[in-house]
Amino acid sequence: MAADWLGSLVSINCGPTLGVYQGEVVSVDQSSQTISLRQPFHNGVKCPVPEVTFSAIDIKELKILDIRNGNARNSSTKSAPVAVPKSDPRSVDKLNSPQHCSKSYGERHLDVPGQPKAFRRRHNSWSSSSRGVNQVTPKKNGVKNGQMKHRDDECFGDGMDDGLDTDFDFEGNLALFDKAAVFSEIDISERRNGARSRGTPQEQTPSRYRHDENILEAKPIVYRQITVPQPGAKEYCTDSGLVVPSISYELHKRLLSIAERHGLSLERRLEMTGVCASQMALTLLGGPNRFTPKNLHQRPTVALLCGPHVQGAQGISCGRHLANHEVEVILFLPNFVKMLDSVTSELTLFNKTGGKQVSSIKDLPDTPVDLIINCLDCHENTFLMDQPWYRAAADWANQNRAPVLSIDPPGSGQGQAVEAKWSLSLCLPLPLAEGAGRVYLCDIGIPRQVFQEVGIKYLSPFGCKFVIPLHSA
Repeated sequence: MAADWLGSLVSINCGPTLGVYQGEVVSVDQSSQTISLRQPFHNGVKCPVPEVTFSAIDIKELKILDIRNGNARNSSTKSAPVAVPKSDPRSVDKLNSPQHCSKSYGERHLDVPGQPKAFRRRHNSWSSSSRGVNQVTPKKNGVKNGQMKHRDDECFGDGMDDGLDTDFDFEGNLALFDKAAVFSEIDISERRNGARSRGTPQEQTPSRYRHDENILEAKPIVYRQITVPQPGAKEYCTDSGLVVPSISYELHKRLLSIAERHGLSLERRLEMTGVCASQMALTLLGGPNRFTPKNLHQRPTVALLCGPHVQGAQGISCGRHLANHEVEVILFLPNFVKMLDSVTSELTLFNKTGGKQVSSIKDLPDTPVDLIINCLDCHENTFLMDQPWYRAAADWANQNRAPVLSIDPPGSGQGQAVEAKWSLSLCLPLPLAEGAGRVYLCDIGIPRQVFQEVGIKYLSPFGCKFVIPLHSA
């Protein structure tokens, strides 16, 4: 009769002093009233000895967790968990203690070679996973608080051995992963399936793109988008590399004449030039960092030197827009008995802004100003450079130590009495001398077909701007 229980999994409660043991029954001695367990667990922790023998005097409660029917030695080596038989009513009655059930499940995997302890801990929910379809959790039947507390202590009161699990060896497991072999298999599979291979790091494009570059393939970039019938002495290029050739003054004059014939009148050209030049001047004066409501007490001062010609009218238009933006503008224009209508009309508008107009160099500031705008030079009347007022204004500008912006300066064939830091050309640049400083180009709104009428193949280099810098090619 005792031999029928060999190989069964049991849980023996020896009271609070000795604790709870679980293990596989290996011997039952009726004469000495003893029972022996193999590979026992004490309070959920594996015992250091392979076998433990209990006397009937020490046993307070014995629960049979699984009946092996004499096949314990063969079935204990299986890795798959053994469920409690559904047809045995005694096994269902023994499911009241979830602590015993979880530990007995770990006991089933003790003899599996090479099995880590962490596996037993991850699979310690035997009581929930081994229930049958028709089995349900036993309901509470009004037991007293003392008995419920005793069951909670049995289930959750056992201590946890900190040394039960070892630290996971990340480096060792990572060394087992052959990345090159795995990616090689993936590439071979993709080639067989017709998919595009990722490519090795050596095969990938080593170039790095900027945030404003497109990685999609496009048509080849043509940097020479402007061709002129008679190239000038110089060529310039934009920040993006587009080539902007210079043109002669005769071609420049013919281009403006045809544009005026098509409706781009002188007044429109003056207004466009004044707007672009004032925008550039405002940027040179500090832009949004200076023109704020907190800096109204520090208004910048601009000295505007103009002559009695179209270039002077362009400067007066620029001064009007600067004065409208709270810039203190001092306009120097010598007194003439008769001036161009364009100069007179622009001067009338300028006087409505509250700007200051002087006709003598003595009335200009003695201290340095923030910016000097030079519009003294003319493309045709070179004799103005010999006038006393011109030489006096040029000397004042060179001695003031303020940066100079020249608007529509003449070509390199004519001398420039005022050395500029920046020069602003219109539509297409003239070949400027070295004293012109950094060259900027202004878009005054001439249509493309007007360029074609003078033999210029033109594609706008301005992009999203109206004023762009040019560099010597």
